[in-house]
Amino acid sequence: MSDVTPESDVAAQVHVPAQRPESNGAADKIGDAVERATAVSGRVASAVVERLRNEGSLTAERGATTIADEVVEKIAGIAARGVPGVHDLGGDVARVFAGLKERVGLDDDSDRGVSVRLEGEQATVEITLVIEYGQVVRTVTEAVRAEVIAAVEKMLSLQVTEVNIKVDDVHVAEA
Repeated sequence: MSDVTPESDVAAQVHVPAQRPESNGAADKIGDAVERATAVSGRVASAVVERLRNEGSLTAERGATTIADEVVEKIAGIAARGVPGVHDLGGDVARVFAGLKERVGLDDDSDRGVSVRLEGEQATVEITLVIEYGQVVRTVTEAVRAEVIAAVEKMLSLQVTEVNIKVDDVHVAEA
C-alpha cells in the first residue's frame, strides 16, 4: 500500500486558477493570437533558411558554378511572359505590390509569380499566372511549361524536373 495520503496528493497537484467571468475570454483570445503569431514566425524563419540554402551547382573540371534560385526565377519569368495568352505573372497580392513598386520606380518584376527549388543540377519551377480572356487554359499552360523548360535547360544547363502552374486569374480587356 502506498504512503501517499489525500493531503500529500493535493499538495503535489498544480493549481490552475479558474478564468474570471469579467475577462470574457480575452485571455483565451490573446493566447490564441500568440500561438498563431508563433506559428507564422516559425514558418517565415523556415522559409528564409530554405531560401538561403536553395541554389544549384554545376561542377566542372577546374571548379564549380553556383546558380542562385533568383537567376532561374528570372529566366523562367521572362520565358513565361513571352507566351501568347499570358497577361501577367503572380497572384493578387504580388500584383498589388508590383503596382506599388512601379509607382515608386522599382519596377523589376521579372521573377514575380515564379518560385524555384534547386537541388544540384535539377530545378522544380512553380508559376502563378493570369491568362487573357478567351484563351484556352490548357494550351497556354502547356506552352508556358515548354518555354520555361527550354529556356532554363538551354541557358543554365539545369534539368527541369517539373513546372507546376497555377492560373490565378483571367484578364478581361477593357472595351
